[in-house]
Amino acid sequence: MRRGDRDALLPPGGGGGPEGSTAVIEWVSLGNGARPVPQPVPTRLVWAGAFGGALTLVAFVNAVVGPDRPFLALTALSLLAAFLGLGARFSAAPGTAVLCWLFLNAFGVPPEGTLTWAGSRDAFWLACLLTAALVGTVLARVRYARAAYRRLGPAAGGGTFEGAGDA
Repeated sequence: MRRGDRDALLPPGGGGGPEGSTAVIEWVSLGNGARPVPQPVPTRLVWAGAFGGALTLVAFVNAVVGPDRPFLALTALSLLAAFLGLGARFSAAPGTAVLCWLFLNAFGVPPEGTLTWAGSRDAFWLACLLTAALVGTVLARVRYARAAYRRLGPAAGGGTFEGAGDA
C-alpha cells in the first residue's frame, strides 16, 4: 500500500485489543487541510534583535548625519520595531520599545552616553516605538488570518454571505 492511499490498514491478527475489536490505521497526506498559523518568534530573540538592531541603527545614523537628528533615529528605530513586531508576540512589544528608546535616548541625543528624561519628548518617543511594534504584530496577525481564511476555501465558510436583506 502506498502512503497516499486512504484505505484502512488492519494489523495482522485482528488488532491485538479486546476480543472483537480491531485497530485501524489511516494514512493521511500531511499536505491536505488547513495549515496552522506560524508560531511567533520567542520574546528573548526579538529583544536580542532589538538590542543589536537599535545599537547598529543609532550608531549608523550618528555616523552619517550626526547626533543632532533624533527624529531620523526615531524613524529608523520605529521601522525596526515594526519589523521585529512582524514575528513577535504582543507581549514582546513593550520590551522592544523600551530597548529601542534606551539606545535612542542614550546615544541619539546629546549628551551622548547619558540617559535623561525630558518629559513629553521621551513619552512621545516611547509611544511611537510601542505603536510601531504593535502595528507590526497586528499586521502579521491579520496577514496570517487572511491566509488561513483563503486556505479554508468556500467549503468551510469562505464563500459569499447571503443575508436576510439580499432577497
